[in-house]
Amino acid sequence: MSQTAFSDCITGVQQIGVGVKDLQTSKFWYKKFLGMEVLVFDDKADAPLMTIYTGGKVHSRHALLTLNIAGGGGMEVWQYVSRTPVSADFAVSFGDLGTFAAKIKCNDIDAAHRFYLAENATVSAIMESAHGSRHFWLTDPHGNYFNIVEGHDWFRDPAPTHNVGGVYGAVIGVSDIDKALKLYRDVLGINEVVYDVTGQFKDVPQPAYAGEKYRRVLLRKRGKENGAFSRLLGGVEIELVQCLERTPRKIFEGRYWGDLGFIHLCFDVIDMAKLKQQAAAAGFPFTIDSADSFSMGQAAGRFAYLEDPDGTYIELVETHKVPILKKIGWFLDLTKRKVQKPLPNWMIGCMAWSKVK
Repeated sequence: MSQTAFSDCITGVQQIGVGVKDLQTSKFWYKKFLGMEVLVFDDKADAPLMTIYTGGKVHSRHALLTLNIAGGGGMEVWQYVSRTPVSADFAVSFGDLGTFAAKIKCNDIDAAHRFYLAENATVSAIMESAHGSRHFWLTDPHGNYFNIVEGHDWFRDPAPTHNVGGVYGAVIGVSDIDKALKLYRDVLGINEVVYDVTGQFKDVPQPAYAGEKYRRVLLRKRGKENGAFSRLLGGVEIELVQCLERTPRKIFEGRYWGDLGFIHLCFDVIDMAKLKQQAAAAGFPFTIDSADSFSMGQAAGRFAYLEDPDGTYIELVETHKVPILKKIGWFLDLTKRKVQKPLPNWMIGCMAWSKVK
């Protein structure tokens, strides 16, 4: 199978979903520490299409999507309204199966690290990765890890306080990297192998696991002028981590989608029908498909889910309608344009007028 066969369907990371107990508190933390201050939607509704992952019952939720206008994917902050969200009943460890951390792009590692230290955030020391780049780990008040890494493409300069942009990708624990590559590299088209290394590593976020043996593969997809929001979303980085000396546990074992932690990684798609056909042929059928346009607040699109070989949730969204300037009721209907062509920079910049409050 060609490693580039499906790469044109995915334009970048649209967002990462995180389940929280208190959406209001969480959104302000992500605004201050990750620059997620642009509000795309804020929606309270039932989630009838997610019953496959919510115990066969329709549950209500409050969700909002925020962006960092410097570039990169956003964050979908998600809170159950109809039930109390549940945390893992074990300490999640590096290499456990599922989305372990969100990757956040940064244009000045030292300045960002100083900012977090000055704000008493929980951060690791600055470390060196397997390919020599510098990074560190930030932990939010809920225990979620964010890998702050060197960014390679920007829509705008990030704020000089935190010096970070949006979501670049994720660190995902898998049981077999070779099987996982069939999805992340061959189907999703994140096909540049930056490194493929096996051994013990000093740059893991939990020192207790630094002496264990892992296989780690960093995949990258360079940003292209392909898709309405491609200039904003930029490139993608996915690090796959396989434990070689410990049997990893599934991070969402025995829990519902939407419970506490990273619930999905979402990619922006420009041809959902084509991707559905080709993903199924590769052995990754959609488990959920809205088929038609589905509204999320003032945004709308076709969304779908598939799972990696370990059951990690991957969301796919083909955007149909998005608010550009909500104050004057300006919404863009992407079904009426050539979606492969990037939107003008000034138009995307207008989205920054809608702020998290």
